[in-house]
Amino acid sequence: MVRKAKIEDVKEIQKLLTRYASRGEMLSRSLSELYEALRDFYVFEENGQILGVSALHIVWDDLAEVRSVAVVEDAGRRGIGRTVVSACIDEARELGLKRVFCLTYKPDFFGRLDFHIVDKSQLPHKVWGDCIKCVKFPDCDEIAMILDLQ
Repeated sequence: MVRKAKIEDVKEIQKLLTRYASRGEMLSRSLSELYEALRDFYVFEENGQILGVSALHIVWDDLAEVRSVAVVEDAGRRGIGRTVVSACIDEARELGLKRVFCLTYKPDFFGRLDFHIVDKSQLPHKVWGDCIKCVKFPDCDEIAMILDLQ
């Protein structure tokens, strides 16, 4: 079941994100950051366990980012990632956003959700605010992708 995250989910979300962040596959998120952004998050829960997460972060009046997409490794290949990202996309449409982007190492996954690769220079400078925290800054090797919602 996919649902909006709750306060009691934050520590479990952080554990899941930290697994991927420790391998350099995404940015780590502090508990403080997660509490502040809690309303951005969706979780996929099964039998009381969080198996997947994603977040929709609004950047501007027409643009949002799908970020912090992670699935428990033992639960991979079950459509959980697709489910939580689709929840973000659905919310973006409901809000009237025109585009959703992601920065990813998994372009095939996002490509199956109709995102297409774009040059990072096509994204507004505002989206790079979190990048300063990344150990790879300024030599980002993530792939920028956009989904047009119109």
